[in-house]
Amino acid sequence: MAHDDDSQALDRAYRPAPGLSVAVSDPAENPGLPPHRERVTDQDPKAMKTAVRTVYTLFYLSVAGSIWAVAAYMLFPIESGALIDVRYNNLFIGLGIALALLALGLGAIHWSKAIMSDKEYTEDRHGTRGRDSTREAAIKAFADANEESGFGRRVMIRNSLFAAVAASIIPGVTLFRGLAPHSTAENPIAGDPVQLLKHTMWDKGVRLARDPDGTPIRAADVTLGSAVHVIPETLTELGHDGGYLEEKAKAIVLLMRLLPEQLIEADDRKDWSYDGIVAYSKVCTHVGCPVALYEQQTHHLLCPCHQSQFDVTEHAKVIFGPAARPLPQLPIAVDAEGYLVARSDFTEPVGPSFWERH
Repeated sequence: MAHDDDSQALDRAYRPAPGLSVAVSDPAENPGLPPHRERVTDQDPKAMKTAVRTVYTLFYLSVAGSIWAVAAYMLFPIESGALIDVRYNNLFIGLGIALALLALGLGAIHWSKAIMSDKEYTEDRHGTRGRDSTREAAIKAFADANEESGFGRRVMIRNSLFAAVAASIIPGVTLFRGLAPHSTAENPIAGDPVQLLKHTMWDKGVRLARDPDGTPIRAADVTLGSAVHVIPETLTELGHDGGYLEEKAKAIVLLMRLLPEQLIEADDRKDWSYDGIVAYSKVCTHVGCPVALYEQQTHHLLCPCHQSQFDVTEHAKVIFGPAARPLPQLPIAVDAEGYLVARSDFTEPVGPSFWERH
């Protein structure tokens, strides 16, 4: 009974008031697309030719910008260390790359606005399930797009676009090449990454020192569960102009202390640790990121770049992630004064494994 009362109340609420009329109209008709307005290039063949020349000129200008960026990299080498060369290097390489990308973008925009077909069309909705005719329709769509854009017919535009896109990659490749080491007459192994990373400043008797102040570390000061960032004590003797950063990048070490019974050591490495203290390279064997996140409970080291994990209890072997080999271990001992010292250099190259691939 209460339900009937509610229905009557709603009916009265939505019933038009006396004296009011409700107009019911037919659904609005689709006005369709507005009349097509042709562009100047559609009406004047001469204007179309001018637009075509403009587009491929911009593409070839992009090629010139890429070539200039490479030339500027060679004309103003930053290896000289002169501030003026560094400024010119950044300025002219930047201008070349900016010209290459700007001309490439402007050419593509002008091509789409002035040359490609701009006729409007409607596309009816259809079922998403594929049919036998789908492939034929897709092929026709590609053929229509090729016809409307003129990609297959306009050889100069197509070839200049390919050249501009290919050339735009060259400056980046050239700049990355500059990051690789180069051999010199004074240092012929400088261009061999394996030899460069195989030897560091660690040597027999070199004390382990805190990074960055260079304070030597006593074994008694390394507490259980701690992780200490370490450099060779001799590294502090180098100035920043004497290769300090380059040598530090190879020699950085992470020192940790566990219970001696927690270590699972191979027979030939039992004397590489001291009373549960172990030292491993901080340079990840994946791509060289610093491994500095130590989890005390699990004794795992984590690389923050790509989440490789290493087990400190068992020679820093890889237990997760893309790293291909364990972190190199630095053999350590204690001198007569109780300071931690290296027994030797690393016995294998530090850093990414791909340096060793041929």
